Amino acid sequence: MWIQRHFCSLISILGVCVAVLSGPLAAAEVTLFAAASLKNALDALAQEYPDNALQIAYGGSSALSRQIQQGAPTQLFLSANTAWMDVLDQDGLLAQGSRIDLLSNRLALIAAPGNSVQLRPAPEFELATALGDGVLAMALVKAVPAGIYGREALEALGVWYSVKDKVAQTDNVRAALRLVATGEAPLGIVYATDLGAAPQVRLLGLFPADSHSPILYPLALIEPVSPEAQAAYDFLRSDAAQAVFARHGFSPLRVTE
Repeated sequence: MWIQRHFCSLISILGVCVAVLSGPLAAAEVTLFAAASLKNALDALAQEYPDNALQIAYGGSSALSRQIQQGAPTQLFLSANTAWMDVLDQDGLLAQGSRIDLLSNRLALIAAPGNSVQLRPAPEFELATALGDGVLAMALVKAVPAGIYGREALEALGVWYSVKDKVAQTDNVRAALRLVATGEAPLGIVYATDLGAAPQVRLLGLFPADSHSPILYPLALIEPVSPEAQAAYDFLRSDAAQAVFARHGFSPLRVTE
């Protein structure tokens, strides 16, 4: 009798274990390091990703790249320029054959709410006069892609040296956008796609595409590659994801194979 009761108890316990093991397992989370300018689009995609398993850390591409070099636990990197991805590639941190140019963007000159200035980026345009005693909000011009592109454009248009002492530099492009959106800076240089994050700012004009290097967003897997990371990589390249990026103003560069 004792043996029968305990045998039944053992069977019950095993039954519970089988039920637990045969039930659905929680999806393993995947971490993506991504440029701050991608936040709106990637937040929308993260909501569509199964089990909310795509975790995204945003920042300047330079800072994120350095964190990856130092061993930060991320499985994917989506940068706002190719140079910082080159650094990781040279360090042997990227999964072989995984690097692709996923998206492109444009550079925009914006004005703060209530600023009625009329100005379009063009050779020798009167940017310094339009600023007056104010500052020009830009991401770090020697480190963050948006700032690097912005400086290139201003140099190409012949106005950099007239405004370089009036530049308020920020850690990432969204911080530059906030300076303009709050009126702390009368003018700023951001990506065209950033305007959707601050509808109160006013677009003055896009910089000529040939005034700066192409604005490309390379995507790559970081070694070692897990099946979950590969699935997230494939998701970001999918037609559905590309459609979301396009709705947020990016130009997709790759279609599903």
